[in-house]
Amino acid sequence: MTDHPIRFFADDDAVRHVGEGLLARTLPKEEWTHEAHLAACLWLLTERADINPERDLRGIISDYNEAVGGVNDTTQGYHHTITMAFLAGVRRFLGRGDPALSLVEKVNALLAAPEGRRDWPLALYSRERLFSVEARMGYVAPDLAS
Repeated sequence: MTDHPIRFFADDDAVRHVGEGLLARTLPKEEWTHEAHLAACLWLLTERADINPERDLRGIISDYNEAVGGVNDTTQGYHHTITMAFLAGVRRFLGRGDPALSLVEKVNALLAAPEGRRDWPLALYSRERLFSVEARMGYVAPDLAS
């Protein structure tokens, strides 16, 4: 996978802007980057106890995708296994992190951590399994590591 420079967040407000924009379906499509996905996930886990990400992210992201003109089908849009893999990675990261860090410090540390890499799920899944229709539409267990 091609390495991309990490787009770090400037402050807590920038992280909240992404999370709140995702929920309100007002975040500009061009701002919905890999980093934004992870920032929104960490924000949901740390500041939105009213949302259960394992249950709710499919609808949140799918609805957002459609609001910005995207399609959720067997080849594009929401990918359930990748979302659940990164969610587990963010939870793992938070479990070993410093709870005293600010929101932006946590997000930026996550982005620099192994779980923040775009290709991190490929440490757990073969490319065939991860990018299958079954993995996009529902959850499939890792075939390389747990």
